[in-house]
Amino acid sequence: MTPTSQQSSDHTGFHLPLFSIPQSCLLQIGTASILLLLTTQKATKELLESMGQASEELFRGDRLPILPFPDAPSDNTFQTNTNNKERD
Repeated sequence: MTPTSQQSSDHTGFHLPLFSIPQSCLLQIGTASILLLLTTQKATKELLESMGQASEELFRGDRLPILPFPDAPSDNTFQTNTNNKERD
């Protein structure tokens, strides 16, 4: 008695009208595409992380110029504004 779960190798794979693609070839194509997808995902993740770190460096403020900002308003600015109004 032969087991009924066995199939002949003629029925495996992808059959088209003109030719058939063996199952092992389909498996190789699928495996290669998954490996390529995983490699691309890893490269994209590293690229996005490096872009995030670069943007943090940009907005950190160490390289920004120090602007002169007075602690308290001086009377000199008030006098300059009134002198300009008198000239007009």
